[in-house]
Amino acid sequence: MIGWPSAPVSDNPLLVAIDASTTSLRAMVFDVRGRVVASGRAPLRVETPEPHGYEQDADSWWQATVLAVNRAVDELPAKRHADLTTLAIAHQRETIVVTDAKGNPLGPALLWMDSRSSADVAYAERKLGAVRLHALSGKPACTTPSLYKLMYLFRTHPEFRDVACVHDVHSFLSLKLTGRSVSSFASADPTGLVDMRQKRWSESLLSLIGVEPHQLPELVEVGYMIGPLTRSAAQALGMPEHVLVYAGSGDAQAAGLGAGIIGKGRGFLDLGTAVTCSTLTDTYQIDHAFRTMHAAIPGKYSLETTLRGGMQTLYWLIETLLRSPGRAATMLELETKAAFLPVASEGLVSIPYWSGVMNPYWNDQVGGAFFGLHSGHRPEHLYRALLEGIAFEERLHLEGMEASTGRSTQEIVLTGGGSRSTLWCQIFADVLGRPIHRAETLDAASLGVAILSAVAHGIYPSFEHATTEMSRLGTTFEPGPDREPFERVYRDVYRGLYRDVKTRMEALARLRVAEGTPSPGSVRPPPE
Repeated sequence: MIGWPSAPVSDNPLLVAIDASTTSLRAMVFDVRGRVVASGRAPLRVETPEPHGYEQDADSWWQATVLAVNRAVDELPAKRHADLTTLAIAHQRETIVVTDAKGNPLGPALLWMDSRSSADVAYAERKLGAVRLHALSGKPACTTPSLYKLMYLFRTHPEFRDVACVHDVHSFLSLKLTGRSVSSFASADPTGLVDMRQKRWSESLLSLIGVEPHQLPELVEVGYMIGPLTRSAAQALGMPEHVLVYAGSGDAQAAGLGAGIIGKGRGFLDLGTAVTCSTLTDTYQIDHAFRTMHAAIPGKYSLETTLRGGMQTLYWLIETLLRSPGRAATMLELETKAAFLPVASEGLVSIPYWSGVMNPYWNDQVGGAFFGLHSGHRPEHLYRALLEGIAFEERLHLEGMEASTGRSTQEIVLTGGGSRSTLWCQIFADVLGRPIHRAETLDAASLGVAILSAVAHGIYPSFEHATTEMSRLGTTFEPGPDREPFERVYRDVYRGLYRDVKTRMEALARLRVAEGTPSPGSVRPPPE
């Protein structure tokens, strides 16, 4: 710590949160009561170079950080700049990039959505065994964790292997901010490379990609003080050098903390690009009903279900199918019309696997579908069917998690952009059959790392105290008295849909490969 600039003691400290999500980077400045006092945003571009391939320019993460933070700082009165005290990062998970030793990307980052590694998943299961992969990493094998993306990347670009440093989004930005490549357990474990019990990079898992621990970020506990901003970073961001950077977490774990989830009995549901449902536990446990993550609270684990197509699926309907140039206006129009439709949209149900399915089936070969389409259906019917299909899927996830753990979740806190939809919030309450609380701050991931840094910096003595002061709930949606139609559709139609269509969809996937259309992992399968 020798040589670090000393931070002035402020009576009104301000906490900076960076949320590097898939399509945008947000910088938010919170006061110690969790109120947003300034914010800035910059877009991030997603490239799709081939089917199932999703990439991003990693340098754009830093460029967007500089732009978003400057916009936020510009909103502050000049006299409050000295009150800027901490900075912490929430970020898209499983996204990975390889760089040289100075942090210069050797190629594009592979996003969490990239599913070109199906053959690598199969190879890893043969090499280490599906049970061992799950036990070590806390995650059943599928194309989502970075492990399999790296296997694909080094297989298709073997020249990267010997010179590469491997970064998740947290460590890449940490290097830019502080000069140190650091990732917290709650940022790194979604890579699938961390031994969850030992809390270190797993030699067995690293052997699958042929890299050494020194090529990966330094692992630390959430809330670890990485250091102050470098002089060049402070100048680029327009912030004082005394701002201290604390280790953050993946966006979903951070959102749980921002929603006030610090103990058992309450869960949170984040309606973002993907849909994540999570509850906390004090013990490490695994099951195919969920993925196990390190929580944004040291010493706790997050049991998490994920549907990769959340808001992303709604955007597909609006932009790809309907070809609407105005996403927000079209969504509002569809929402208004869909609110007057009956349950099941006059005989229409969706299975929302537009990006494959993770828990509980772990099958990258199945796709999404609408069932019951007829000539009377309009775009608003499809929109409502997607809202309901995602809600039905989340009930399936929640039931699986509760059956595995033996614990019930009495209430759910809803966060993310999708929670702005009053219709969707009520659908969730009716389908899940329990109260749904909409978080007051929808950018819960940003609030979560602000809470994390407030505790780490000593502003609050505990997470209980910090969440009480900084996290608040908004509107509550109770299950309606006429929710029986939802029960019938879930029980008689939705719950068995996957079983009914699984073999047909897998046959379609095989046909796609036979016809020469690229499919996940179909290029240069790994050698035996």
